[in-house]
Amino acid sequence: MSDSTIYEVARLAGVSIATVSRALRGTGPVSAATREKVRRAVEELRFTPSRLGVSLAEGRHAANGIVFPDLSGPYFGEVLLGYEEVAADLGRSVLILSTRDRAGVPETVKDLATRVDGLVVFGQTLPDALLTELADSGLPMVMLARDAHPGTEAVRSENAGAAEALTVHLIAHGHRTFALAGGHDEGDVSQRWTAVARTLGHHGITAPRPVECPYTVDGGYEAGLGLLKSGPDVVVCADDQVALGVILAAEELGLRVPDDVAVTGWDDIMAARHSRPALTTVRQPLRELGAAAARLLDELIAGAEPSDTTRVLATDLVIRSSCGAHQVHPPEEP
Repeated sequence: MSDSTIYEVARLAGVSIATVSRALRGTGPVSAATREKVRRAVEELRFTPSRLGVSLAEGRHAANGIVFPDLSGPYFGEVLLGYEEVAADLGRSVLILSTRDRAGVPETVKDLATRVDGLVVFGQTLPDALLTELADSGLPMVMLARDAHPGTEAVRSENAGAAEALTVHLIAHGHRTFALAGGHDEGDVSQRWTAVARTLGHHGITAPRPVECPYTVDGGYEAGLGLLKSGPDVVVCADDQVALGVILAAEELGLRVPDDVAVTGWDDIMAARHSRPALTTVRQPLRELGAAAARLLDELIAGAEPSDTTRVLATDLVIRSSCGAHQVHPPEEP
């Protein structure tokens, strides 16, 4: 078996990796002349497609795959609903893989890749080396809630502008001592914390390091018990579930929200609107995130070349009573 890669085939043929993939699969807009160039390069390099490549070439699937780090909680549920609705309209089934508490993730993902026509991967769920291997095989791929990896497309929500607007609002409301709850991993959350820290710095406030915790109510509760003892003016949370947990911790410690401490979240899940106090947060279009990922993946499966482009969906700052202000923008969704 040759050790040649699809990169070398593309270089020798003078075409993109995506074009090599389409030529090998026998689908998509590839001219006869280009297909011949690819065939000659494959023969000269003695390139042997991987099991994944063979599966793709057969084009026998009517399924998409999606890989999440977890499936619990309203965030993933909403994204999946949007994804599955579009996939169903396109006549495709969806194979879902959660990597939480799973051993042998790389091999499991590679096996999933042989059973689908394309794959959506959430955030930093898979290491970059594995993403590169999958993209090199010609598998159509879309990154979700992060920027594009080479050989893929991506869709995520806007983070920096909304995080800056939230921070400016809190400073204008008189808050000076901040605590941050939620991990500082790469991707969406990292972009938010970077913007928060930059905005605080512009106002002469030193940003604290975000406290790691699971993105759950229990995770927020445990983090809140520790954070609130230092007496911050406001706890800015990486997502709404963490924020709801911090509010529970405040209640247990005898603190009133927002009189003694303000709390904010991110996502605008249903519970954020009906909590007491109602949660100040940033609304991101969760179902549209999933729907957009499904549409992008269908375009790639149909033969579009990946352009390493990241599509960014708009977010909205939602001011409610948990930060000590009346709700002013935007209006509630029905």
